[in-house]
Amino acid sequence: MGTFSVTHWIILLVIVVLLFGSGRISSVMADVAKGIKSFKKGMADDDEPAKPAEDKKTIDHQGTVAEKTETQTTKAG
Repeated sequence: MGTFSVTHWIILLVIVVLLFGSGRISSVMADVAKGIKSFKKGMADDDEPAKPAEDKKTIDHQGTVAEKTETQTTKAG
């Protein structure tokens, strides 16, 4: 009633191969391998520090002196 013996595992493996076919099992194992590689790559990407963007463009929100005086005269008048 404990664990299965080697013959039980062999019989179980034969039944699984008969039900699903060897091609389907190999494709499932290939998908599992791709998932593991993708997971490892994602974990490696998280370990690397974020690189600052070098092409950042800044926007000057202060405007020019002429624009400031124009808006001030418009508000006053």
